[in-house]
Amino acid sequence: MLKTNKSVAKRMRWTAKRKIKRSRACKGHLLTHKSRRQKNALKKAAYVDKADYAKIRRMLPYG
Repeated sequence: MLKTNKSVAKRMRWTAKRKIKRSRACKGHLLTHKSRRQKNALKKAAYVDKADYAKIRRMLPYG
């Protein structure tokens, strides 16, 4: 039986079209010097890159 990697499960979600949705980095701290435009862009979700997809898929076997 495969086990789900819980740290990845908390950070990423499967979409209906079998892509893996993730949140963007660089929005946790040191926000005062970043522009409003940059911070707003970081709010939007992103998808896992093709190079990392297989690795992340093995960590989320039951999505």
